[in-house]
Amino acid sequence: MLVTAYIAFVVLLASCLGLELSRCRAKPSGRACSNPSFVRFQLDFYQVYFLALAADWLQAPYLYKLYQHYHFLEGQIAILYVCGLASTVLFGLVASSLVDWLGRKKSCVLFSLTYSLCCLTKLSRDYFVLLVGRALGGLSTALLFSAFEAWYIHEHVERHDFPAEWIPATFARAAFWNHVLAVVAGVAAEAVACWMGLGPVAPFVAAIPLLALAGALALHNWGENYDRQRAFSRTCAGGLRCLLSDRRVLLLGTIQALFESVIFIFVFLWTPVLDPHGAPLGIIFSSFMAASLLGSSLYRIATSKRYHLQPVHLVSLAVLIVVFSLFMLTFSTSPGQESPVESFIAFLLIELACGLYFPSMSFLRRKVIPETEQAGVLNWFRVPLHLLACLGLLVLHDSDRKTGTRNMFSICSAVMVMALLAVVGLFTVVRHDAELRVPSPTGEPYAPEL
Repeated sequence: MLVTAYIAFVVLLASCLGLELSRCRAKPSGRACSNPSFVRFQLDFYQVYFLALAADWLQAPYLYKLYQHYHFLEGQIAILYVCGLASTVLFGLVASSLVDWLGRKKSCVLFSLTYSLCCLTKLSRDYFVLLVGRALGGLSTALLFSAFEAWYIHEHVERHDFPAEWIPATFARAAFWNHVLAVVAGVAAEAVACWMGLGPVAPFVAAIPLLALAGALALHNWGENYDRQRAFSRTCAGGLRCLLSDRRVLLLGTIQALFESVIFIFVFLWTPVLDPHGAPLGIIFSSFMAASLLGSSLYRIATSKRYHLQPVHLVSLAVLIVVFSLFMLTFSTSPGQESPVESFIAFLLIELACGLYFPSMSFLRRKVIPETEQAGVLNWFRVPLHLLACLGLLVLHDSDRKTGTRNMFSICSAVMVMALLAVVGLFTVVRHDAELRVPSPTGEPYAPEL
């Protein structure tokens, strides 16, 4: 398993590098790249945002292993994950209103403080303290995925008066470097936890200086901005009306809830499946992120002028790949007949599918959901998503360790078949919908909406 992990990591990294180099050679530079004021503004944003993302990714490979290291049972670990998911959905519902009321800059600084406290709780072996840490982690995640983007968009349009058409290019570049940071973070976590022999708590301690630096740079370099608050009830009511009045939105929400709930369960299960066989968790995680980056690169190639596939086709392909991978896992995790290499390959395929799925789904959401209703609609998307994931983890909590994992993959397979049916329904509805097609590149370089 050790050799397989390193070989897979090198092969995936080389594939990603080759695809990105060929893309960079073929892509001309746009007007935004030659504007020095815009480049400086982007760098001010990126240096804070990338530090926050790096700190987040650094903690991912060894979270489950840390709880195991503290001798908690799998059921107890499942409850910790459920607590994290529940706090994410609860804080996610009010995050936009909180950020608008408190201020985007202050919210980013608050993120660095709460996430640092979350990391510090990992030094404790007390179960209640760890539960509090998971709640703080849920708040921090909600702030990470709301405050930073909101701050950037307001500054881009209102303060600097740059063209709104340049915003997707910024977030497309951020999405690429987010994958790169995740790959590097996995290797760094492996280095501090295993190569340096500091144990599974070391990545969490190493994340604290990155969070402190991100908060300090935001405090020093960023200006504050606010937005008019929209009542939470009105936001949710508007989102529900949009969800029920447009079948495309309802189908997208169904696909997202089913697909992403399975991904949350996968995040919980990959460590107990591979760790008993001597897998280097940091390198495994970096391989996953490299596979996701490869999928993202394939998305850009597939939607390019040469192939011109549509995002709805790629969502269908992603769901099919995950269905196939989960069927593989139901056999490779059979008690007494475990095949860790097969399981690892299936996990890599799931991550490859994620690389195709997330940019495709993002494109479709932007086209289908009105901008004014996106926050409300996404709130309704998140609730069933996290409830399904929590339910799955609670079912696993009450199962026997040996058969529970295999049974959970079987349940996830059934859930993904339902997602596949929803994809077929979406494809039928939007088959002739020109609005949901990627436009052919004309003049300006095409940047996919990530």
